[in-house]
Amino acid sequence: MRENFKRMMKLIIRRTRVVWFVVLASLLLSGCVKYDVGVNFANANSGELVQHIRLGEKLTSFSGDSVYEWLNSIERRARKLEGKARRISKEELVVSIPFSNGQELQTKYNEFFNPNIKQKAKASESASDLPKIESNLLLFQNNFLLLVRNHLIYDLDLRSLALISNNGNVLANAGSILDLEFSLKASWGAKNIPQTNQPIDENTAIENPSAITPERHGKQLIWHFQPGELNHIEVTFWLPSPLGIGTLIIILVVWGGIYLRYTFMPDPTIQDKKSAIAQS
Repeated sequence: MRENFKRMMKLIIRRTRVVWFVVLASLLLSGCVKYDVGVNFANANSGELVQHIRLGEKLTSFSGDSVYEWLNSIERRARKLEGKARRISKEELVVSIPFSNGQELQTKYNEFFNPNIKQKAKASESASDLPKIESNLLLFQNNFLLLVRNHLIYDLDLRSLALISNNGNVLANAGSILDLEFSLKASWGAKNIPQTNQPIDENTAIENPSAITPERHGKQLIWHFQPGELNHIEVTFWLPSPLGIGTLIIILVVWGGIYLRYTFMPDPTIQDKKSAIAQS
C-alpha cells in the first residue's frame, strides 16, 4: 500500500513540475522582452524599417551573456542590409534600415527576419531544439502615375512560442513574457482589411482568429502580436509617387514654355519673312 502511494505521489509531482516551472517563469520574467517593429513610408520611393528592442533586467540576469550576443547579432544583420544600429544602453537597441521601394522593403525585411534561408550550414543538435518562427512579408504595388496603391500582407507564425505540456494543452500565456508590436506609418494613413473565414451562409461569417485588430494613432496603425498564435496582417494604403509627380512637373514646364513662347512673343516664321522683305 505504501509503495503504491509513493508511486502515485511521484507521478503527480512529475506531471505538475512543468506547470509550476512555467508559472514561476512567467512571474519572474513577466514583460522581459519588448520588441517593436515599425515600417515608415515617406513616399513610394523612400522609407525606413525601424526596430526597438528592450530587455528587462530579470531576463538579462537570468540568461547571462547569451541575450547580449542576440542583440549583437541583430546589429550585424542590420549593417549587412545597409542599416544603422544605435545602442541606447546595454539592454536597449534601436535599428534602422532604409529602403527605396516596396520590393526592397520586402527583400530586406524577409532577409532580416529569416537570416538562415540562404545559408546551408549544418544545424547542430541544440539548434534543432530552438522554436521555429516563420515570418513572411509581401507588398504589392500598383502605379497610377501620380499615386501608388500598396497592399501589404504579413504573416508571423509564433505558435512555436506557446508553452505546451505533454498532453498538448497550453500551460501559460507567452504574451506575459514577450511584448511584440508591429506598426505601419504612411503619409496618408492606411486602411486595415479585416479577415473572415468562409461564411457558413450568406448572412453569417466567422471571424478569423489569426487576424489582429490594430490601434490607430493618427497616420499610424499598431498591431500587437500574440505569441503562441499565427498572426495575420493585411492593409492597404496610398503613397505619392515622386517619379510620376516629377514627370508631370516637367511636362507642365515644357508646355508652359511653349505656350508663353507662341502667345506673348512674335512668331519666328513671320519675323524671318519680314527680315527677308526688308533686305530685298
